[in-house]
Amino acid sequence: MAFELPKLAYAYEALEPHVDARTMEIHHTKHHQAYVTNLNNAIAGTDAEKLSIEDICKNISKYPVAVRNNGGGHYNHSLFWTIMAPNAGGEPTGDLAAAINAAFGSFAEFKTQFAAAAATRFGSGWAWLLIKDGKLAVSSTPNQDNPLMDVADVKGTPILGIDVWEHAYYLNYQNRRPDYVAAFWNVINWNQVAANFAAAK
Repeated sequence: MAFELPKLAYAYEALEPHVDARTMEIHHTKHHQAYVTNLNNAIAGTDAEKLSIEDICKNISKYPVAVRNNGGGHYNHSLFWTIMAPNAGGEPTGDLAAAINAAFGSFAEFKTQFAAAAATRFGSGWAWLLIKDGKLAVSSTPNQDNPLMDVADVKGTPILGIDVWEHAYYLNYQNRRPDYVAAFWNVINWNQVAANFAAAK
């Protein structure tokens, strides 16, 4: 089965004013679609056509760079759309909140570390909250890499990610990446992140 562009669970304008409708539409229909198209072309006629995107990422060093870039792009964005929602934000509760407190000392300290990872990733990339060896950690990756990949500096299962490529924020925030990161806290779907956390454990 060829990979497909996932449908969003909300309208393009649903995350305004934090993420503008035009950015969402271009990001989803143009950028993510291009990753899907290019990934399918890159794996056509190979064994990778039978694999999940997670399995491809976990063994990414075996594949050509086109699979790494576009496979990562597809996986990362597929996660990204689900961990945002309208009328979201706030703070996590339950097991996820407890795990954040255990790993970082407080939710505020987690926010500080995550925002720093996002703001200081040079060039294009992502910042992540991931499970590594049973505990939560923050990391960042270049380009479309992610913590699932066997090439990642910090390996684990991502449960929350923020896209800090300029295409994710430039129409609304221009060069003010920290402002975009600050706005992101208002759209995080903590229920989905908690579900990701439970599944990854």
